[in-house]
Amino acid sequence: MQSVSRVLVVDDEPMIVSFVSRALSAEGFQVDGAMDGSRGLEMASTGTYELVVLDLLLPSLDGVSVLQRLIEVRPSQRVLILSALSDVETKVRCLEFGASDYVSKPFSLAELIARIRARLRQPASGPEQRLLRVRGVTLDLTRRVADSGDGPVILSEREFLLLEHLMRRDGDVCTRQRLLADVWGYSFDPGSNVVDVCVGRLRAKLGTDVIETVRSVGYRLNAA
Repeated sequence: MQSVSRVLVVDDEPMIVSFVSRALSAEGFQVDGAMDGSRGLEMASTGTYELVVLDLLLPSLDGVSVLQRLIEVRPSQRVLILSALSDVETKVRCLEFGASDYVSKPFSLAELIARIRARLRQPASGPEQRLLRVRGVTLDLTRRVADSGDGPVILSEREFLLLEHLMRRDGDVCTRQRLLADVWGYSFDPGSNVVDVCVGRLRAKLGTDVIETVRSVGYRLNAA
């Protein structure tokens, strides 16, 4: 019998806790909620949650402090930040402190669920697993920096998620439909070329040979 993933939602807005909890429960998750930082940290530190959805603007203890203290005691804990703070500095800071992902408010529920599922499919990463190395490409999972041999380059959120997806499949062909679902959270093909545009940006940063186009199918990592 397959175990049920447990998720903790920490947000000071009761409507968001209720809304997200109901949606995740409908998707088969077991969900608990907390509405202040101290309580959220206590529950996350003493309970067993596959993932914590964490707001940053919290009473009693701010979300960044919750993240830092939680990662100190549980380095492999997956934490997805869900916050109205959308500036790059805050995002980078949280990712460097160990957050697994960052979603800005207002948010798409479909994208949030897709991001949660994507994170749960990946092994929880302790400090020794912060670097992903595949076929000559190194990806820093906390700083979102990649290096294909010519020096480190900073990736945007989508570039990071797309490259990580390809690296974790190590040479397998990834269809555009799969990439749209796992990286962009689309359950259908919107007729957009967002995948191709993002691949083009990664090639510009890492080299044209890093990602191979498989005609009429999709892409795969092809670094030497």
